[in-house]
Parts: sequence; structure tokens; C-alpha cells
Amino acid sequence: MRLNGRRESSNISDRRGSGGARGLKIGGGIGAVIIAAIIAWISGGNPLDVITSNVGNLTSSNHTTQNYTPTEEEEELAQFSRQILAGTEDVWTKLFASMGKEYEPPTLVLFTDAVQSACGNATSQVGPFYCSADQCLYIDLSFFRDMRKTLGADGDFAYAYVIAHEVGHHVQHLLGTLDQAHSQMNRVNETEANNISVRIELQADFLAGVWAHHDNAMFNSLEPGDIEEALDASMKIGDDYLQKRAQGYSVPDSFTHGTSEQRSRWLKRGLSTGDITKGDTFSIPYSSL
Repeated sequence: MRLNGRRESSNISDRRGSGGARGLKIGGGIGAVIIAAIIAWISGGNPLDVITSNVGNLTSSNHTTQNYTPTEEEEELAQFSRQILAGTEDVWTKLFASMGKEYEPPTLVLFTDAVQSACGNATSQVGPFYCSADQCLYIDLSFFRDMRKTLGADGDFAYAYVIAHEVGHHVQHLLGTLDQAHSQMNRVNETEANNISVRIELQADFLAGVWAHHDNAMFNSLEPGDIEEALDASMKIGDDYLQKRAQGYSVPDSFTHGTSEQRSRWLKRGLSTGDITKGDTFSIPYSSL
């Protein structure tokens, strides 16, 4: 991505090294942990949903990082994250204004190891998440390293896609879509709730693509290969891909985020159209997603 000279957002809460919450640690090997984190970051809901689903593997941890010193790579990723967040602010402010609405940007919280949010306590093993209760995005920058090493999903635009997806959940919250969907999920059975979750996630992928479309139009930010990076990342975080990687097979009724093909297609639709009205994942039949 072309980011030289781009402004950096000031809507940042840098809590790296602050020690965070009295965290919860997910047991198991590092591969399983990262797969769980990759699955978690796309949830868009309460991170404790992921934690409680793994309650049998959780142990209490009072972890602090008092002598934390960020690496050069982490500082570069922090600057990158501030620039991407600024880009989302510029794009969504413009798009909301075109709808006669005012965009209220979220705050990006950078943390290490563990963090407290209005949605509860979480560790970095939960992955990046958005909490609508405090309108914050939470990211431990080591997640990007794990994306590269564990899934082979690499590149600056792939990382930007992660941030833009979480901002997509914030857009859903501001438009009332996220809260309405979560309310519906509480009134149906598990399979139907999973289907609604897939609709939420695919729309967030679409909105990430819409952002990229307009960011490129405003700043000429995309370089050759960038779109392929994001599409490759979206393919590697599909429910079917992750489940097969983790256990050798997939269970469609348990999907909560969409297949690799669906995620890639909705991201691509947002990228190609840039039209927020083309991303209604809630009114079409589930089989047509």
C-alpha cells in the first residue's frame, strides 16, 4: 500500500505494556491458539463468547508486562494501524455524510497480552475484536505476525483488511445493524443464530472492501498485488478452511463467519462496487450468500 505522507489517527489508546486485565489463558498448542484467534477476530461481538466456548481450556492468569519495550517492527505496525484507521475515518465520514448521517469514529486500543474492555476481559489469544459497548477496536499487534507465520496470510493490505473488517462492525453498530442482528440471535436456536452471525461477518467483509475502494479513489493507496493479498487472507479465514485445518473436516451448521469462497466474494464485491447499498446480506436467502 502507498501510505507515505498519510496522516495518522489520533483516536488511539495505546495500552501496550500496561499489564491489561486479569486475563484468561487458552490452553493447547500454539497452532490451535492461533487458529482460535483467527476465528475470534472476525466475530464482531463479545469476545467472551469465544472465551466461554473454550471454558474447559481456560486458566486464570495475573499477567503484567511492566518492562515492555516495543520492537521496531511493532512500532512500524502501530504507525501503519494509525494510518489505516485514519483512512477509515476519512472514507466513512464522507460516505456517512452522503447518507445525511454523521460518522463517529471508533477508538483503536493497542494492547499486549491482556486487556479490559466494556465487553469483558480478554487476552491476545482471542484475536482482534470490536466491542460495541465502548465503540473500540482492540488489537495486539503480534496478531499480524501470527497471521503471517501460521496461515501464510501476509502483506500490508491483508493487515489493513483486518482493521477495516473491525471498523466494518463499528459501521454496522452505528447503522443499527449489529445490535439488531445480535438481538435476533438471542431469540433463535443455535443453528439459526450461527446463520445470522455469518450474515454479520460477510457484511463486515463487504464493508472492508467498500472502504478499500474509496480509500484508493481518494489516495491512490493500492499497489499491484494488494488486492490479491486481501483476497488470499479472506480465503484463509473461512470457516471451512479453518475447521479442516484444525480437525480435518468442516461442519457447515457450526459456521459463524462464512466459507472461504463467501468471504472472498463479499470482500471483492465491496472492492469492485464501493456501493454500501450492494451489501445487504440480511434480506437474501441464506443459500444465496
